[in-house]
Amino acid sequence: MRRQRQIAIIVLLVFAVALVAGCSPDPSQYQKLDPENAGFWDKYLVIPLADLLDWFKNLLGNYGWSILVVTFLVRLAVFPLTWKQQQSTKAMQELQPQLMKIREKYKTNQQKMQEETMKLFQKHNVNPMAGCLPLLVQFPILIAFYQAIIRNEHIAESSFLYMQLGKPDPYFILPLLAAFTTYLQFIATGAGDNPQMKVMIWIMPIMIFFLAYQFPAALSLYWVYSNIFTILQYVLIFKPKKGNVTQEGTAR
Repeated sequence: MRRQRQIAIIVLLVFAVALVAGCSPDPSQYQKLDPENAGFWDKYLVIPLADLLDWFKNLLGNYGWSILVVTFLVRLAVFPLTWKQQQSTKAMQELQPQLMKIREKYKTNQQKMQEETMKLFQKHNVNPMAGCLPLLVQFPILIAFYQAIIRNEHIAESSFLYMQLGKPDPYFILPLLAAFTTYLQFIATGAGDNPQMKVMIWIMPIMIFFLAYQFPAALSLYWVYSNIFTILQYVLIFKPKKGNVTQEGTAR
C-alpha cells in the first residue's frame, strides 16, 4: 500500500506538470478577464487571485512583491492539508513494523494481504492517500495562478528587478532557481530517503526548468517563492517537531 501511495503521488506530479505544460505561454490564446460573464473557474479561482495580486500591487508598489505575498497566503491556506499530510506520514511510519509482518505472513495471498492491510489502516484511522491531498489542492491553484498572471495585462506589462513579468526570464536565472529549489524541496521533505522517489528528485527539477524557461517570469517567480516557503516550512516546523517526538520516545 505504501508503494501504491508513492506511485500515486508520482503520477499526480507528472500529470500536473503535463497539464501545466499544455498551457500556452502565448497571452493571445486567452481571453481577458471578464467578471460580468465569468464562468465557475474564472469567477471563483482566476479572478479572485488576479484581484488579490492587483490589491497587493497597489499596496506594495510592485507585482513582484505582490506575488510573494499571495504565494505566502496560498501556502498558508493549504497548510492544514500539509499538516495532515505530515501526520499521515508519521502514522504510516509507526505502522511499518505491522505492515511488514502482514506482507511476510500473506506474501503468497495478495487479496488477504490487502484485506489485512486495510483493516490495520481502519483500526488506527490512517488514510494512506492523505499525502496526495495537498497536491490535489495546489494543482488547480497553480493553473489558476498561471491564468491570473497571463490574462492580467497589467502584470504582463510590469517589471520586477531585471525582468518583464509577462515574458520568460531572458537570463534563465529564474528557471535555474525554480529547478534548484524544487530539488532542495525534495531533499528537505525527506524524499531523498525514499528509493521510489529518488528518480523524481532529478526528473522534476529538469521538467520544472524547461517549463519555467518558456513561461512568464511571474509564474516562475511564484514557483521559486512557493518552493522556498515549502523548504522553510519543513526545516522550521516539521523537522523540529519530528525531532522532539523522537527524543520523547527515546526518553520513555
